[in-house]
Amino acid sequence: MSSPEPITMGYPPYPPRRVVVTGLGAVTPCGNDVPTTWASMVAGRSGITRITKFDVEGAQCQVGGEVKGLDAGALLGKREIRRLGVFMQYAMIASDEALADAGYARGKGPWPEANRFGVYVGSGFGGTLEVEDNHRTLFKEGMAGVSAYALTMALINLAAGQLAIRYVARGPSLVVATACATGNHSIGEAFRLVRSGDADVVIAGGTEAPLCPSGFASFMSMRAMSRRNDDPATASRPFDRDRDGFVMGEGAGILVVEDAEHARRRGARIYCEIVGYAMTTDAHHITAPAPDGEGAARCMALALAGARLRPEEVQHVNAHGTSTPANDPSETAAIRTVFGAHAASLLVSGTKGVTGHLLGAAGGVEAVATAKALETGLVPPTANLANPDPQCDLDYVAGGARQANPQVAISNAFGFGGTNATLVLRRWDG
Repeated sequence: MSSPEPITMGYPPYPPRRVVVTGLGAVTPCGNDVPTTWASMVAGRSGITRITKFDVEGAQCQVGGEVKGLDAGALLGKREIRRLGVFMQYAMIASDEALADAGYARGKGPWPEANRFGVYVGSGFGGTLEVEDNHRTLFKEGMAGVSAYALTMALINLAAGQLAIRYVARGPSLVVATACATGNHSIGEAFRLVRSGDADVVIAGGTEAPLCPSGFASFMSMRAMSRRNDDPATASRPFDRDRDGFVMGEGAGILVVEDAEHARRRGARIYCEIVGYAMTTDAHHITAPAPDGEGAARCMALALAGARLRPEEVQHVNAHGTSTPANDPSETAAIRTVFGAHAASLLVSGTKGVTGHLLGAAGGVEAVATAKALETGLVPPTANLANPDPQCDLDYVAGGARQANPQVAISNAFGFGGTNATLVLRRWDG
């Protein structure tokens, strides 16, 4: 009697599949799409201004990375946005751009098979803005005044839920909420999903709309944010000796993560290949990173090992680089631990100098920047790096972008609770 054929659920067997990035989307303080955001990053042009969304008069910190001039009603429909939290709107606009960029324009041509199409889009704050608004209404007008959409506009998982409905994506959906590592974890888990054969196409990244009084005040009370109110454009200054804290920002960064063969068959343009991903935990402190960067170093080393790459094969690092006194030297120490003598040859970019810190969306936006660096060969500068901190002694691409044609790059994202995530991207070799 012959053995029965193994049940494979229609998924490809091992070896693991190659995974590529075919589309990019972004909404940031520097621009409401990828071309505008990337141009600002390359130019070192800051999108940080004085806060206008609520009253900051007399506050210790008065600056932030606000999204500007975005007409969500025109892009999504005025009726639609009445039931969407702002963080959901950012995710939807960035995802529309990423899918169109990948060649998936709705109603025009092929579309991913619904059951093989996933959504991995997370957030750190979720709908805090909507919670705050409805809480205010509750005490002003009573229970009857609270919106029927109060809950569904705020739940962190419903950005992904709304995207799945919009695009008829019936494959796996996973929502990560790991603070500032959210975007990287979302993309990394999407990479694992596609590599394993459980999906062909995944929308992946992070979204955040944290600019509201309660969120802003909580970070301000922690003394974590910059007080450079007289010159907002220079307030975020990763690795600079005179940095005094991060600058809170908002937006979304989305990648279309796809099986390489699936992308090839449909003739897609490929930005780069995702070849490695790892996550670790410091187990050190609820907000501060381990001073020696042990957890971050282990994360980078594991990601490179998973990619089967030696440290000296990496040319570019998009650093977490928050512009805080604790993070920047810790990340520098971690990079030196992993790369040894080769660390001096790395081009390290701190793109939060122009965007501010988008919290749960930061990893998504910075993965977009890393993919663009591999595609164009242009490494963006670290803006506002005028006086290097002696503890931060790497090449942070100060003074302007460089044409360096990196072949392999990593993107770091670290979050409260000591959670770390590293992505390894490689220029597509066809």
